[in-house]
Amino acid sequence: MKVAVQLTEVEREGLLALIGKKVLVMCMNYFYTGELIGVNDTCIKLKDCYQVLETGSHKDVKFKDAQWIGDNWYIQTSAIESFGETSKSC
Repeated sequence: MKVAVQLTEVEREGLLALIGKKVLVMCMNYFYTGELIGVNDTCIKLKDCYQVLETGSHKDVKFKDAQWIGDNWYIQTSAIESFGETSKSC
């Protein structure tokens, strides 16, 4: 039995809604944090990027272990499992 589904497209949702904000990006192998400054079909670009090696408690104000990796860093969207805005510092 087919079920009718109504789709609603919301402009500037998902990654686009987070441009200019500090994000935590959880990928297949690593986590990254930085300011999201670019999004396209294949990658995102983070400014002042850190690789998060250990988050610690998600309630903590700082990551337990985050290592700076570059002023501008690109991450393939195909590797992203989840993402969101974060207030945690490095």
